Amino acid sequence: MTLNIGVIGATGMAGSAITKEAIERGLKVTAFVRNESKAKDMFSDQAAYIVKDVFDIQKGDIADLDVLVDAFATHDVNQAYKHVDLAARLVELAKGSDKPRLFFILGAASLETPDGQHLLDKLLKIPNNESFIDVPRQQAKEYELLKNTTGVNWVAVSPSSTFKRGDAAEYTLGNNKLLTNAAGKSEITSGTMAKVILDEIQKPAHHNERFTAVNK
Repeated sequence: MTLNIGVIGATGMAGSAITKEAIERGLKVTAFVRNESKAKDMFSDQAAYIVKDVFDIQKGDIADLDVLVDAFATHDVNQAYKHVDLAARLVELAKGSDKPRLFFILGAASLETPDGQHLLDKLLKIPNNESFIDVPRQQAKEYELLKNTTGVNWVAVSPSSTFKRGDAAEYTLGNNKLLTNAAGKSEITSGTMAKVILDEIQKPAHHNERFTAVNK
């Protein structure tokens, strides 16, 4: 049976890569978007579309999905709290059922660094961090929310320290520690992240936990 995958934020950097990867793998994709014309320019008729604000998503919108990927992102630091609010809403909608499996893309802030701290601890010490710090802070809170969630089938992935647009590459997986590759870089591209997520969707290896990945 063909898996039915929903993607929130399907036109964003991560979401568009995930949507394209899912389409290429022959999966059924439902894209949750605000701008349908932009989405259709990207994916044509290869995806189904639900056009609404993410906070207006109802149980009926996700009932037929096998997996719902939360690729929501905001670059407005004043709206960083929406990462937590959306996760809480999706958990509430999915509670009491194995479907859809909720797949969250977190930030790297909650990952452990080699000195035993969290990346967020280091980010908090950067001078004049007001322009960006609320996003990693809220994404760390999102992970805390998920760790305390019961009655929901979920999984989450944290990118490496640098998460940028780019093609897919081979990758290395980890659990709660910030990864670096052989070149000493902690980075992952959107194409690799899409590959990581679709590999996990098609062959689940993580259940009610967070994992991480880095470009090899």
